[in-house]
Amino acid sequence: MRIVIAILLVIGLSFAVSAKALERTAAPEGVTVYFIDLKDGDTVEKNLVVRFGLSGMGVAPAGIKLDKTGHHHLLIDTDLPEDLSKPLLNDARHRHFGGGQTETSVELTPGTHTLQLVLGDFLHVPFDPPIVSEKITVTVK
Repeated sequence: MRIVIAILLVIGLSFAVSAKALERTAAPEGVTVYFIDLKDGDTVEKNLVVRFGLSGMGVAPAGIKLDKTGHHHLLIDTDLPEDLSKPLLNDARHRHFGGGQTETSVELTPGTHTLQLVLGDFLHVPFDPPIVSEKITVTVK
């Protein structure tokens, strides 16, 4: 019974944190996040490996609070959220890499797609100011 109560408390706390505006972590100066093998206007296959680059900071898993570290989020066919004081969504258009991953495979439908990287802090909240890559457009064959 104690385990069930503990699990319910953790679930409730995570919902409260995700819905609440949080204090944003200050971004160090000179940090850049970028796509390693992709550039705006590229034509790609539908099964695409996306590699994330980061300069001026390190990568750490979500939940680990270390100075000058964050983790990647990949936005697909969407814009940055208007309210950057809340954790980024986690769905098909907002992919989280909270394990500290620096690459992923994505399957995109034929046509035009936009991709953008956003660096999140230990709670998935974008830094202040946000550390984002250039938004690129790729065409899938």
